Amino acid sequence: MTKIDWMSEVEKRKESLIKDTQNLLHIRSLLDEENALEDAPLGKGVKEALDFMLKLGEKDGFIPKNVGNLAGHLEFGEGKELLGILCHVDVVPEGDGWSSDPFAAEIRDGKIFARGALDDKGPTMAAYYAMKIVKELNLPLQKRVRMIIGTDEESNWRCVDHYFKHEEMPTLGIAPDADFPIINAEKGIADFDMVQKKVEQDTTVGQVEVQQFISGRRYNMVPDYAEAKILVNENKEGIIHSFTDFINQHKLEGNHFVENDELVLSVKGVSAHGMEPKNGVNAGLYLAEFLSKLNLDANADHYFKFVSHYFFEDSRGVNLGVAYTDDVSGDLTINPGKLSYSKETGGRIGMTCRYSVTNKMERTKETLDALLESEGFTMENFSDSKPHYVDEKEFLIQTLKKVYEEQTGDKASLIAIGGGTYARSLKSGVAFGPLFPGRPDIAHQKDEYMYIEDLLKATAIYAQAIYELAQAE
Repeated sequence: MTKIDWMSEVEKRKESLIKDTQNLLHIRSLLDEENALEDAPLGKGVKEALDFMLKLGEKDGFIPKNVGNLAGHLEFGEGKELLGILCHVDVVPEGDGWSSDPFAAEIRDGKIFARGALDDKGPTMAAYYAMKIVKELNLPLQKRVRMIIGTDEESNWRCVDHYFKHEEMPTLGIAPDADFPIINAEKGIADFDMVQKKVEQDTTVGQVEVQQFISGRRYNMVPDYAEAKILVNENKEGIIHSFTDFINQHKLEGNHFVENDELVLSVKGVSAHGMEPKNGVNAGLYLAEFLSKLNLDANADHYFKFVSHYFFEDSRGVNLGVAYTDDVSGDLTINPGKLSYSKETGGRIGMTCRYSVTNKMERTKETLDALLESEGFTMENFSDSKPHYVDEKEFLIQTLKKVYEEQTGDKASLIAIGGGTYARSLKSGVAFGPLFPGRPDIAHQKDEYMYIEDLLKATAIYAQAIYELAQAE
């Protein structure tokens, strides 16, 4: 068998790979249900990104299929078995503080800067070009190869749920949506809201009445901004002074001004992926911590003390009584990604809990339900995606280890993550790249980027992996 120089095949296609990546990154593919259309149930942006990939695939001779405008696939090859490559083209909101337009896909210092560059449009294009290389070299395969493209990975996974109701399950597969070398363990993901029960209307008025408090947009993101509007009945200057002290003490950025008799307080934090809250600074928790120390009206006092006690500086569920760790996947983590309170409706905390592979969520949920009941809260909108684990001895992992080691010269160790990738949709599926060891994980953060060198290297790795996984019976 001729030895293929995968990297030189990538280099031949370098210019068009970068151009196609930029064109995909230009599309603002955010979930937008408010403006949903019949043929774009999750919004125009995500549909445009899906169409872009299907049209590109059709032009290059793959067999395209749109599955309910929620997902799609591109396929080539023949065989009874199916190798799946699971990608997504939706992105999280861009957030603030970028040094260039988040959808301009500017190239600076050998990096492409854009929301989605690393998660997951850059890797999607790397995997696409890997398929293209294998197809154009006309290599003999025993399996069909299919890229499955989702549009709702960052929210509710309606894309893959719908897809696998209508389409076949790949025999084995990879998701280029996390870290190299190989992720064979993904924590469980439970998302839910903690909702303050309606507290009796209290007639006693505190020194401060909280009219509104809001922070965060997604369960799986650390909120980078929080704002509260409060009515101060006495000593406004004193409260402003305390707020300034608090901001300085915690080395935060904050702001305050008066508008229509209300004092508006805001805090800036640092956004990060909710699977590891310690990588960010949760603006909502800091502002809640400050408010919890004021003389508030009863309902607000109850809410902010609850948030402060159970979540401030505790991302491991210690105060909630649900802390857990194991050797396979590490600590359970909690991220309050959506916090809100209003005088009329009370308070809510929307959160994601990433729990260890050996942890039983049923037991954890019982503990939380009992605690919430005693604290005057209730749990709503609970969803649970079970942990995912693939044994090292399986053909899939052995093949990927060999490919990674040949392409990089480094040892292919196995890792566990708190994020969820589409790999967990498959019985035999793992997340495989694109983030190389030692590179900072800036997914979901401002100025998200991918090194062009890494984009090319990942493409070569994916091409060899597709070939070796699909040529074997």
